[in-house]
Amino acid sequence: MQFDLRERIDSSPMTRYQWGAIAICGLLNVLDGFDVLVMAFTAQSVSQEWALSGSVVGLLLSAGLFGMAAGSLFLAPWADTIGRRAMILLCLALASSGMLLSAASQNAMQLGLLRALTGVGIGGILASSNVIASEYASNRWRGLAVSLNSTGYAVGATLGGIIAVVLQNSLGWRSVFLFGGVCTAVIIPVVYARLPESIDFLLVRRPANALDRINAFAQRVGQPRLDELPAPRAAATADAGFAMRVLLSPQRRRSTLLVWFAFFTAMFGFYFVTSWTPKLLVEAGMSANQGVTGGVLLNLGGIFGATLLGALSARFALKRVLIAYLAIAGVLLLVFVPATASIVVAFGLGALIGVFANGCIAGLYAITPSVYSPAVRATGVGWGIGIGRVGAIASPIVAGALLDRDWSPTQLYILVAVSFLLAGIAVSRLRFEKTGGSSTREWLTSAETR
Repeated sequence: MQFDLRERIDSSPMTRYQWGAIAICGLLNVLDGFDVLVMAFTAQSVSQEWALSGSVVGLLLSAGLFGMAAGSLFLAPWADTIGRRAMILLCLALASSGMLLSAASQNAMQLGLLRALTGVGIGGILASSNVIASEYASNRWRGLAVSLNSTGYAVGATLGGIIAVVLQNSLGWRSVFLFGGVCTAVIIPVVYARLPESIDFLLVRRPANALDRINAFAQRVGQPRLDELPAPRAAATADAGFAMRVLLSPQRRRSTLLVWFAFFTAMFGFYFVTSWTPKLLVEAGMSANQGVTGGVLLNLGGIFGATLLGALSARFALKRVLIAYLAIAGVLLLVFVPATASIVVAFGLGALIGVFANGCIAGLYAITPSVYSPAVRATGVGWGIGIGRVGAIASPIVAGALLDRDWSPTQLYILVAVSFLLAGIAVSRLRFEKTGGSSTREWLTSAETR
């Protein structure tokens, strides 16, 4: 008797094999968190060795973000054609090469180009790993799976700072890039041996030996074997360009534009908070050390924010949880600067803002795969993240320009609060692709989608 393997995965308890695949995706994000911020960790040492101006250092810091945006927009969509796992392996090769060659760079131009190359690889990894984490989780645990995956980024950034200090003090800044490049290269055989290809991709694209690969997975998660591939529910995409036309077709254009708007506004707010909070706390009257402490507490809160969102989504509809996160983040930002009159209250609010701001990004990663059918899912997620990176790049530029126009910290935080609230409105209007049975939609929206 024929059965729908996708629906059985959605409704069955999670197995150790599924959690193992999700753990590998989380490990990829730990490495990404280190690789993305390695320039921030080493900027002072690089600047001193090459006598760089502030503007050149700024370009080096931005090069990785530009590369990530390019990787998410133009490379990640090909995962819908060649496979999520294949894309991750390709992007790991790019990222590790960029990191290793960065350790040997001789001038700022070389380092900037290599940072962009590393960013391209990371952009493709982030999109594909989030899709795989979503597709291998059951309905109940999907939000937690993707949120834990996102938490890996914050963990990598935090541990990376500690490792960078130790390595730079003893071996110099080049050792930090070398360490990141070696770690990224070492994970390649782990992914090749232990990370399975997406079942949704195999069912839709049907590459060589698709049935054997699907049955191998089914056996590992305790599901019956298929005698033959079931009738396809969605047409396979011919190429990334075709996938983009699907995303912007009349049936999906509204949801796609809402996803883009939500990612842009949420990442605009998130990168403002993480980039400018230490400086603006000083502007609001705190000491330099207190400003740094506020920024540290904000980042520490972020480690818990994504995990908490995932845990809540196992009990409540993810869409409702994400909207609540975006609304709470906006409200906390509105009262943050006035609260700096009390250091204790300001630090407490800073940690809470970290919890909810980081959780908002994790929630968008978790919810976006279910907006699209498997045939265009990597393209949809990649473009959402890529548009978000544009917001991340624009955020510090806009904030700096407004500060030059004598905007106060209070006014800037009001602007960012509005950006989170606008993202919440966009999420509230999202509709979701029905690809895995009615239970998928219930997990996302509790029957409120349409």
